[in-house]
Amino acid sequence: MKKSYYLFNPGRMSRKDNTLKFVPTDANGNEGQPKYLPVQNIANLFCFGALDANSALYNFLGKQGITVHFFDYYEHYIGSFMPKDYLLSGKVLIQQTKHYTSKKKRIDIAGKFIEGAAANMLRNLKYYQSRGRELEGHIEQIEQYKIEKDSAVGVDELMGWEGNIRQIYYNAFETIIPDFEMGNRTKRPPSNEVNALISFCNMMCYTLCLDAIYHTQLNPTISYLHEPGFRRYSLALDISEIFKPILVDRLIFSLLNKKIISEKDFDKKLNYCLLNEVGKKKVLQNWEDRLSQTIQHRTLNKSVSYKYLVRLEVYKLLKHIMNIEEYKPFKAWW
Repeated sequence: MKKSYYLFNPGRMSRKDNTLKFVPTDANGNEGQPKYLPVQNIANLFCFGALDANSALYNFLGKQGITVHFFDYYEHYIGSFMPKDYLLSGKVLIQQTKHYTSKKKRIDIAGKFIEGAAANMLRNLKYYQSRGRELEGHIEQIEQYKIEKDSAVGVDELMGWEGNIRQIYYNAFETIIPDFEMGNRTKRPPSNEVNALISFCNMMCYTLCLDAIYHTQLNPTISYLHEPGFRRYSLALDISEIFKPILVDRLIFSLLNKKIISEKDFDKKLNYCLLNEVGKKKVLQNWEDRLSQTIQHRTLNKSVSYKYLVRLEVYKLLKHIMNIEEYKPFKAWW
C-alpha cells in the first residue's frame, strides 16, 4: 500500500532503478548516510528543508504519479510538484467555471463550506462542554451567528461571518487546553505553541485536500469561498475549512491535553515559536494515525478512514457542479 513519506533536510535526491536515493545535508554542508525509498511504496513526499534534484528526476516522479510538497524552515508551505493531470475533463472545467461566474451558484457553494465548518466547530465545543468545560457562552454566540448567515448577499460577507465565528471558537481554546495560552491567532510567524501547531497542521490539511482534488476531474485553482489567485490551489483552501475542526483542532487538543507534545518540542526565539524536528515528527506520526482511523459512514453504511472522508467530500462537490446531486457539507456527529 502506498503511503506518505516525510523528509527532513532531504539534501540530494536521485534515482537508482526503481528506488529514490536521498543524501541528507546538515547546516554546514556535510552529507549524511544515504536513505533509499522504493518508488512503488510512495504516494507523496513532504520535504521540510532544501531538496536538490534535476528535471529528469521530476519527470520520473511525474510518470510514477508521485506528488511532492515543499515547506521552508519557518514551516511555511512553499508549493507542490504535481504530476501531469490524468483526469482532464473539458465538461467539468466548463461547469466548474460556470459555478464560479454565477453569483448565485458561487455563494451557494461558499455558504455550504462555511456551514460545514461552523457545524464542526460547534461539535468540538459541545463535546468538551459535555466533559465539564465551561463553553456555553461560546456555543450560544456561534449559534446566534449561524442564524445571521442566510442574510449574507456576497462571498465577502460570508468570509466576515466565518471570521467572527472562528474568533469565538479560537477564544475557547484556552478552556479546552488550559495548560497552553493561544492569545491572538498569529501565523507569520506563530507566536506560541498553540499557534505553531495550528499553522503546521493546517498546512497538512491543505495538502491532504489538494491530493484528494488531484484524484478527481476538478481544477484546484477554481474556488468559491476563497478568491482564486496566482500560484495557489484555492479550492483546497475551501475544502480544508470543513475538515480543519475535525482533523487539525481535534488532533491539537489531543496532543496537548495528553502531553504528547510539550514545550521542549518547540524552538522559541524573540518573535516566533516553531516546532523543532522532534516535535514535527511526533505531530506527523499522530497525523498519519488520525488519517488512518475509521468511522462508520452513515450514508455508505461501511467503515471509511478520515483520509477517505476528504476524497468523498470532493466527489460530492463534483456531483453538485455536474448537476447530479446537491452538495451537502460533511458534518461530524460524534
